[in-house]
Amino acid sequence: MAGPITDIAATALLIVDLQNDFIHPDGAYAKGGAASPEAQALPGRLLPLVERFRAQGGLVAATQFTLVPGRGGEPLISPHLKQMRPFLKRGDFLPGGWGHRVVDALQPIDVSVEKIAYSAFYQTRLEWVLRKLGIAHLVVAGIVTNGGVASTVRDAHVRDLDVTVLEDGCAAPTPTMHAEAIAALKPVARIATIAAVMAEI
Repeated sequence: MAGPITDIAATALLIVDLQNDFIHPDGAYAKGGAASPEAQALPGRLLPLVERFRAQGGLVAATQFTLVPGRGGEPLISPHLKQMRPFLKRGDFLPGGWGHRVVDALQPIDVSVEKIAYSAFYQTRLEWVLRKLGIAHLVVAGIVTNGGVASTVRDAHVRDLDVTVLEDGCAAPTPTMHAEAIAALKPVARIATIAAVMAEI
């Protein structure tokens, strides 16, 4: 189980999926009526911690949910996601596109990793990059607590990475879902607040 941060050079703040298409007022989710106010509030809440990480020499990393273009440029969308979010269309979460980018408020990002599923470790280069950079501790924030955050945290745990989850730096579709997801992560991660982690670094 992770303890307080003692080596900032071996620590990364991992921001999960805080992208324009998820949370910007002009993004795909807002246009589809699925934007979450809780998620939209996260960049402002996380910015002081992001700046502290940069100032102290920590790594600021981010994941980018991606809809890979297939035949004719049509996005490859998993059936479960298409059922939940039928409004997703060609050009949404397109690699290199505006909607795919991490929101401007959190830029610049040191390391970005595209992902195609909930976990940021599934068929991505994330583990390789973390090992190459000597990262042993992840501080995880972003969306959604019970989806991309939870899956990424559990996969980090089985890779023997220490993980701190920012309870007030994540969001889910409802407060109840968020609280349940945080409670379920306690066996595999340290749960902390943004203020507590800022005090440590």
